[in-house]
Amino acid sequence: MEEALFFTPEEHRQLIALYKKILQLSGETLLKDDCHKLKNHLIAAASSKSIPRNVFGMNSIIKDMQTAVIVSEEIGMRRASILGIMLHESVKCGFCSLESVQQEYGEDVAGIIRGLVKINELYTKSPTIESENFRNLLLSFAEDMRVILIMIADRVNLMRQIKDCPNEEARLEVANEAAYLYAPLAHKLGLYKLKSELEDLSLKYTQHDIYYHIKDKLNATKAARDRYIDAFIEPVRRKLEEAGLKFHIKGRTKSIHSIYQKMKKQGCPFEGVYDLFAIRIILDSPIDKEKQECWQAYSIVTDMYLPNPKRLRDWLSVPKSNGYESLHITVMGPEGKWVEVQIRTERMDEIAEKGLAAHWRYKGIKGETGLDEWLNSIRETLENADSDMEAMDQFKLDLYKDEVFVFTPKGDLYKLPQGATILDFAFTIHTSIGSRCIGARVNGKNVPLRQTLNSGDQVEIITSSTQTPKRDWLNFVTTSKARTKIRQTLKEIAAKQTQFAKETLERKFKNRKLEYDEAILMRLIRKLGYKNVTDFYQGIADETMDVNTIIDKYLELQKRESEQRDEITYRSAEAYNLQQPVEGKDYYKDDVLVIDQNLKGLDFTLARCCNPIYGDEVFGFVSISGGIKIHRCDCPNAKDMKSRFPYRIVRAKWAGKSQGKQYPITLRIVGHDDIGIVTNITSIINKESDILLRSISIDSHDGLFSGMLTVMVDDTGKLEALIKKIKTVKGVKQVNRG
Repeated sequence: MEEALFFTPEEHRQLIALYKKILQLSGETLLKDDCHKLKNHLIAAASSKSIPRNVFGMNSIIKDMQTAVIVSEEIGMRRASILGIMLHESVKCGFCSLESVQQEYGEDVAGIIRGLVKINELYTKSPTIESENFRNLLLSFAEDMRVILIMIADRVNLMRQIKDCPNEEARLEVANEAAYLYAPLAHKLGLYKLKSELEDLSLKYTQHDIYYHIKDKLNATKAARDRYIDAFIEPVRRKLEEAGLKFHIKGRTKSIHSIYQKMKKQGCPFEGVYDLFAIRIILDSPIDKEKQECWQAYSIVTDMYLPNPKRLRDWLSVPKSNGYESLHITVMGPEGKWVEVQIRTERMDEIAEKGLAAHWRYKGIKGETGLDEWLNSIRETLENADSDMEAMDQFKLDLYKDEVFVFTPKGDLYKLPQGATILDFAFTIHTSIGSRCIGARVNGKNVPLRQTLNSGDQVEIITSSTQTPKRDWLNFVTTSKARTKIRQTLKEIAAKQTQFAKETLERKFKNRKLEYDEAILMRLIRKLGYKNVTDFYQGIADETMDVNTIIDKYLELQKRESEQRDEITYRSAEAYNLQQPVEGKDYYKDDVLVIDQNLKGLDFTLARCCNPIYGDEVFGFVSISGGIKIHRCDCPNAKDMKSRFPYRIVRAKWAGKSQGKQYPITLRIVGHDDIGIVTNITSIINKESDILLRSISIDSHDGLFSGMLTVMVDDTGKLEALIKKIKTVKGVKQVNRG
């Protein structure tokens, strides 16, 4: 009767089915009395009501049984792991002791339970596993690495079961941890199937609309995609059969999470992800012929379809540290679409699906003891790894470091030096295309001329009949051909423009019945800030200097010299510096910020990389030391922080009033090099009763000054008003917030 109260009717049906499944999967490894003792133990635990449901309302015994099935069926672990999973909840809740488990089932089972209980204690102390705790977490499992495998399986099971759970906050926490902790861990251990499932389910729970948008797009294009894969596979199949190879081929689409990462990285919609397809050729080869037949299949595929050499991954010659073996190559299929082809044997495929447990089983080692060598190597890797999450990423194979390989839309391959730009590629194709280039479409996305190319990019050059080479092109092209052709064309254009501008100026003088003195004109050219006569005439040609204005200035200079007047001394703004002493008080340490859920009085500092002030849209970032740094939402570092450390981001908003609380802001001002302009700017700031000028630093170059001003202001409203006033000063060309 008690047991019926512990399990709902649906859970009771699940219990019987799961128990049979576990016996089927692990019966051969269980000892004679294991099943009987485990059954009695679970009945007693259910009757005692000592094992509570979890935060999602799930029955713990059912959940553990589901995890045991995953561990057994999808990873290949046996007795100790299964018993450890089924018994650890009873130990954690105090229904039985670790000593009694050790006496009944052995030290192997007790050791796994010890590790699982330790995980629970760590979670109790630190509900959010941040990067600093991540290293401690991994090292605490180093006693028995099977615990990590069970953790991953348990998280996969949990993610599968919580889709309809009403506890949204708990589901988001579980999903975020799956993405930044468990999925990279599964990847490191070679559990690629479980890793993909964790990533997809995490995306489903954290970004529901994006997940279903991609899923619906995949469903809508499934028929066309299947037809394409069939058309791609058929000729490959024929050639492999003719070569006498035993094999089967599977076509698949990238996971939803993988497609979303491509969309983010390339900044393109679903339709712009160009390598959706992947084909897996699985050979039935004897072990002594595995490599030979894999490379034979590789040769057949690359003879039929043009390969991208940058995308070759040879984990056949040197397997990954986790035992993964395979050949990966991306080729250009029909219609100019990229297709990834993976070539492996049946043995390699099982290792890829089930991880290292399968790897050691193939080495002829029976039972779980064969995992010891692998577990020791993984333990060493984790102990030596950096605490940063990126240390858990796959090892990247960087071939051809000094070259990039780029494709045209038709599939033609071009080789360029590392760092080559769109413009370099355009000149590589043809000089006329380079001269008329205005941009390109790279992998379906519009990009500017200076965009650096990466190996494997598919590039379509965009030209315009009105485009001509520009001098600043020389600042970013890298190939000698592009540089030479640009210089040559610029010289030809400059010579024509200079001659035309000179003729235009002479004609204007003549039209106004004036004769000009060459010496006065030379002095005027220098006064206007030009280094030489060619630049002066180029300014006329570029229409940055009006001919009538030049004549007016010439007449003014001529009149001044003829009347023998003293020329007003021209003073540069160079080295105009001001440093104001500032009272040593903290300008913002009051409760002006509400952080996360209406918390005030937290220790925070304003980030120096973006200098937020009252009124800016801001967010908080939890630093390793525990304090919170406040950043502007448009901070140049914001995107990187949110993508790499989403769990350290907290909400923040300004509260109260800004009056009396001042913030240091740096303004960069560019204008004509005249000390009078700087004086006018400082006068405006000094007239503002609630704005304090702390420092000015001025540099001048080529007739312009560049000034860095630090002011103390209350909020964004007063800052914007000040910027508007400074912009009204005659001679000021640009005002930007630092």
